[in-house]
Amino acid sequence: MRILTLEDLKDIYIKLHQRGLPFLLSKLSFNSYKRTQSAFNEKEIQTSNFWIIPEVRKRWNKLITGDENTTYEEYLTASFFKNKSHIKILALGTGVCSHEIRLAELNPDIEIHCYDFSDELLKKAKNISDQKNLNNIFYFAENVLTYSFAPEAYDIVFFHASLHHFDHIPQFLNDVVIKSLKPDGYIIINEFVGNDRLQYSAIQLQYINKALEKIPKKFRRIFKTGIYKNKYYGSGVIRMIVADPSECVDSKRIIPAIHQKFDIIDEKSYGNNILQSVFKDIAHHFVEVDAEKKLILENIFALEDEFLCHHPSDFVFGIYKLKQ
Repeated sequence: MRILTLEDLKDIYIKLHQRGLPFLLSKLSFNSYKRTQSAFNEKEIQTSNFWIIPEVRKRWNKLITGDENTTYEEYLTASFFKNKSHIKILALGTGVCSHEIRLAELNPDIEIHCYDFSDELLKKAKNISDQKNLNNIFYFAENVLTYSFAPEAYDIVFFHASLHHFDHIPQFLNDVVIKSLKPDGYIIINEFVGNDRLQYSAIQLQYINKALEKIPKKFRRIFKTGIYKNKYYGSGVIRMIVADPSECVDSKRIIPAIHQKFDIIDEKSYGNNILQSVFKDIAHHFVEVDAEKKLILENIFALEDEFLCHHPSDFVFGIYKLKQ
């Protein structure tokens, strides 16, 4: 376990330039709930993370759906939702609800209830769905951990990059998810399921730095700063807890806990063990791709594939049915 690293000190400097002093000061609160809320309660976050790279998204699509041009929402619509109607979905920790809104667009017969503690992000989500004239998606600003959901009211509980923000995963599945599901209900996830608090193994850090070596210096300048990303040291636990106490708090137990309570209907691993950390804060260089950048990306994708041959994936998409 890494308590404090050089990466943590760099991150403070980077966040100061990317998100400003008020954001950093928000992390000084002794209230862990408020620190978590401050990480998500902005309408727009100026940053440069790996998910903004179109080629990375194509890779996800290929690994999850088999087609780089087919998103997992489209995959769910064509396969899982195809012969189902009047489905009621509980979506937890939804943020700006971009994936839930897309599912509502593609499946007008389903009803989606989005719960999140961020008023600002839910307001933005409602504005988007109102502009699209959607009447099958609803928003609730609540603390999921203290809110009383109607028992056995939902056909599906849905998580996109939110389940890893909940602690005591087995208990959370029992007390919130399973209680909310009908007896023949499902859980659908698209999640980080790697090590708690991003405590990567030594071999994973080696691969991340091997990948960084494949990126020319001109593409390693960190977003909104004058410094370059030359080495990745891994995250320290103290910074993780201060920045967001909920981040990857019990992520390692997600898959084992789900497998214990649910049967696997569909489960796809899609990596990001290397990509997430390599492209953090430098992803903006790869939004537009020429021949040189495409080759760099292909080489790094190949390196991640090599790593995944012998190590479990940090990200998983899955559909699971409640065991009878």
